[in-house]
Amino acid sequence: MRIVIADDSVLLREGIAQLLRREGLTVTAGVGTADALLAEVDRHDPDVAVIDIRMPPTHTDEGLQAAARLRRTHPSLGILLLSQWVHAGRALDLFRAGGAGLGYLLKDRVTEVDDFLDAIRRISRGGSVLDPDVVAALIAAPAETTPLHRLTDRERQVLSLMAEGRSNSAIAGGLYLGRKTVETHVNAIFTKLGLEPAPDDNRRVLAVLTWLQAQ
Repeated sequence: MRIVIADDSVLLREGIAQLLRREGLTVTAGVGTADALLAEVDRHDPDVAVIDIRMPPTHTDEGLQAAARLRRTHPSLGILLLSQWVHAGRALDLFRAGGAGLGYLLKDRVTEVDDFLDAIRRISRGGSVLDPDVVAALIAAPAETTPLHRLTDRERQVLSLMAEGRSNSAIAGGLYLGRKTVETHVNAIFTKLGLEPAPDDNRRVLAVLTWLQAQ
């Protein structure tokens, strides 16, 4: 797996690079600006880009803007956003645009190396990862006028774990349910949210986005 890292903190960038290389992954480039990120992705065509949301020159959302552009120019590229804060607007737009292989983690919440590596591998395979703190900040209680009002409490629990990137097996273990029961809940969520099967859509991601959009 080939990875590009974009973070204006040299220490963090080099630390992530060393960690990934120690695990046998290839870091093709480490950069500190959005423009350099775009150039390196064009040059190396990596599998995953790890992107800090705030980078020079304004330290606002340059990373998000670059990620949105990369989704258009390199749709197969997996993107893992890293930040110290929740950026609801543009990040939500990025996920809403669809496509596989997207994640959003808060830097201070990444306390286990194995979890971070698992997130990168999951994204490289087209999966999604959302930090539970990001979900908690964006979700809260859904309004009664949204389709989410039709979900049961258990279905909301399942959806919350889906937002963390959990598989059906992991959800079953976390809620002490059978896998078949979880599959039934997941299908009920899709039905209640009006998410019909489509070849280009990840219904698990769309279900989470429906929840986030209600806020």
